[in-house]
Amino acid sequence: MSLPEQLHKLQRIDLDLQRKQQELDEAKNRLSDNKALVAAESRLSSEKEQLADLRTSQKTSEWELEDLQEKARQTNSKLYGGTTKNPKELVNLEKEAAMLKSQISRKEDPLLGLMSQAEETAARVNASAEEFEQLKEEWQQRQETLGLRKSEVETVLGRLGETRAGLAKQIDSEVLDLYERIRLTKELAVVKIERGRCQGCHITVPTSQWQKAKAGNIVQCSSCNRILSLE
Repeated sequence: MSLPEQLHKLQRIDLDLQRKQQELDEAKNRLSDNKALVAAESRLSSEKEQLADLRTSQKTSEWELEDLQEKARQTNSKLYGGTTKNPKELVNLEKEAAMLKSQISRKEDPLLGLMSQAEETAARVNASAEEFEQLKEEWQQRQETLGLRKSEVETVLGRLGETRAGLAKQIDSEVLDLYERIRLTKELAVVKIERGRCQGCHITVPTSQWQKAKAGNIVQCSSCNRILSLE
């Protein structure tokens, strides 16, 4: 294998390494991407807090209503039970009964509203809980799949790295340095000559240059500076 052919092979390995590294980076990013799950969990937590607050308010309102209703029962019992004879006391009891009835009425409507809100919020909590569980299951499955993919790519990267290191040892250090410098500015450091043209910049290569490349010498394109290879 000529030196240009060795460099061309090295380049293929480097391109494979680059692609596999991109795959690995993408897998890592997707493994750490749990934004949708976190958002769903946060939404569920917020709705649960709202429901807890509504139920606390509902329970407090129910206790206040029960207290008023008990007072109303006791007042009505005194008013209509026949035990109270004093006209003035009876008038006071009537006023108290009317006041309690009004207070009970004012408590009932807000309580119904709280009950309705709590019911609606509970339905949202159930829907959000189902969504969260589904997202969690999908995330766990994705973690497993991506984890396996990540391991596979890491194994391939390891093998490619070993192959590259072995091939690089066979190449003259100055030539290897030239290859590396060109790769810093161009995706392809080594290109073929086809139909007398450099496949990097498509400029015609002088006959003397492609003959040297064909003989296995290191020749750079006079236009784009890439290393030329001719099988």
